[in-house]
Amino acid sequence: MAQSLRARLLTALAGDPDGSPAWVRELAEGDDAGYFAADGAAWTVHGSMATLVAGIRALLLQALHPGAMAGVHDWSTYRQDPLRRLSGTVRWVVCVTYGSTAQADRETARVARFHRRVEGDYVDGAGAERSYSAGDPALAEWVHLAFTDAFLTCQQVWGVRTRGGRIPGGADAYVEEWARAGRLMRVGDPPTTEAELRRRLRGYLERGELRGDERVREVVSFLRRPVLPGAAGIGYRLLFEGAVATIPRPYRRLLGLRRSPLPVVTGTRIVLAIAGRALASGEGKRAQDWARDRLARLQRAGAPPSRPASNP
Repeated sequence: MAQSLRARLLTALAGDPDGSPAWVRELAEGDDAGYFAADGAAWTVHGSMATLVAGIRALLLQALHPGAMAGVHDWSTYRQDPLRRLSGTVRWVVCVTYGSTAQADRETARVARFHRRVEGDYVDGAGAERSYSAGDPALAEWVHLAFTDAFLTCQQVWGVRTRGGRIPGGADAYVEEWARAGRLMRVGDPPTTEAELRRRLRGYLERGELRGDERVREVVSFLRRPVLPGAAGIGYRLLFEGAVATIPRPYRRLLGLRRSPLPVVTGTRIVLAIAGRALASGEGKRAQDWARDRLARLQRAGAPPSRPASNP
């Protein structure tokens, strides 16, 4: 049973039941340490089981911006092939976090090529019609903020209780490190502290740029109950409720969601522990292990790896 659950999780996360598609194995290649230090803040947060909840939370928050929501509604295949879209997003996050700078840059260029086609019109929070483009730095900023907030918050709630789960340097270190990824995606001035991150998020709410509408309700309905069999479906529903429990009330109102009265934070912790044991039950390498192979090779070659001296 553990092996079956492991295969389903790896298929969802990596698009491969063994968890080692070509792009994961490529983490062992390259000639530098990449954009993020081994076992630093980004490595720790993105290697945590709390990311399973963070992904759901990020998608919920991102849906509240009508421009970002229009792009998903008009161009995404999440309804027909949700696992493909999920694994595509995971691929970018993993390659940027653990890969060499060359691999991270290639993955970012791949995403950018797709984004160049994504454009259209939407109605903003004030009811005015506007045009959008996935390459618009303003939309990229919202996506970056929602992602960073989701992954940081879920690590604080669930990840820090696990062995090695405390964020090196604290929350500010993660926000500052992941700002590099924001700049790769053309976010001009990403926040570099937890306080600034929260302030920038509140700004979208206070300016009335977010809205809950029929498209948002459609995404919420899909995320609440995707087609998953048996125990996997039950576990996922707990993860969904855990994600909702961490979202501040003003955003929950726009999403049309209420926090469950049940102890979903504890329930989520149990589900994450089960998922973690299932993933650890196999013999395959994790993304971090492939990246460590690259770092060890560079050290053996007499060229101690170092991060780029400046942000991308």
